[in-house]
Amino acid sequence: MAVQEILAGLPWWVKWIAIPALVLLVFGGAITSVLTFVVGLLFKVLLFVALVAGLIYVVRKFGSPSKSDRDW
Repeated sequence: MAVQEILAGLPWWVKWIAIPALVLLVFGGAITSVLTFVVGLLFKVLLFVALVAGLIYVVRKFGSPSKSDRDW
């Protein structure tokens, strides 16, 4: 029996409220862990990009070019 056939006879509130609530109840910890990991990783990547951009800015702003650098 297909899932669509099972869900066809149920009221709308079971499909749209009860089932998602049960999913959050059962898998809420796993979902939270995955989201925490993804957000933390995204923050670290953005922090890394900002630090590299700052380093490049400081080196270009305050670094004195040597003769060999000017040849480029």
